[in-house]
Amino acid sequence: MAAPTWFCLSLTLTALVISQVYANSEGDALYTLRRSLTDPDNVLQSWDPTLVNPCTWFHITCNQDNRVTRLDLGNSNLSGHLVPELGKLEHLQYLELYKNNIQGSIPVELGNLKNLISLDLYNNNISGTIPRSLGKLKSLVFLRLNDNRLTGQIPRELVGISSLKVVDVSNNDLCGTIPTTGPFGHIPLNKKSRKSANLYSTKLDLKANTCLLLEKTYCFENNPRLEGPELLGLASYDTNCS
Repeated sequence: MAAPTWFCLSLTLTALVISQVYANSEGDALYTLRRSLTDPDNVLQSWDPTLVNPCTWFHITCNQDNRVTRLDLGNSNLSGHLVPELGKLEHLQYLELYKNNIQGSIPVELGNLKNLISLDLYNNNISGTIPRSLGKLKSLVFLRLNDNRLTGQIPRELVGISSLKVVDVSNNDLCGTIPTTGPFGHIPLNKKSRKSANLYSTKLDLKANTCLLLEKTYCFENNPRLEGPELLGLASYDTNCS
C-alpha cells in the first residue's frame, strides 16, 4: 500500500507545482500590465508580485484552480497602454477596461484568449486597427470597442464567431464596409441603393440609430468613412478603405 500512497502524493504535489507555475505566470503578465499603466487613484495597490498568485489582488477573479478568469478595471481612471502579455491569461473570460484613458493599439495577442466571453475596451483613447486575430475568439459574445480612435476595416474574421451577439464599434474612424454574413447576417438594410464605382450596393443609414436591438445588437454609427453593408459578389470589401 505504501507505493500507491506515495504515487498519489507525488501526483498531488506535481499538480500543486503546475498550478503554482501557471499562477506565477499569470501574475507576471498582470504585473506587466500594471507597470504599463498610470494609476493616480491607487486601484492597483494590492497587485503585489511577491504573493503566491494574483487571486488575492483586487479587481481579479480566479476559478477553483487559481487561474485568472476576470479582470475588472472599468472606470478606474487609468491611463497608459495594453501589453501583449495579456494574451497569456488563457482562462480569461472577461476583460473589462472600459471608461479609462488607455492609449496605443489593441495587442494582437488578445486573439490567444480562447475562453474570452467579453472584451470591453470602450470609451478609451485606443488607436490603430481592430486585430484580425480577434476572429480566433470563438467563445466571444460581447465586443465593445466604441468611442475610441480605431481606424481600418471591420475584420472579416469576425464573421466566424457564431457566439457573437453584441458588437459596438461606433464613434471611431473605421472605413470599408460592414460584414453581412455569420453573426452579422441579422442586420436589416433599408430600401435605398446607390451606385458606386459602377457597382450597386445597398446602403445602411449610418447617420441614423444603427444600434439595433433584435436578437443581437450591432452599433456602427459615427464612423464617417464606413460605407455600409457589403454585398458579396457585387462590392469589394475594402472599397475606399486605407
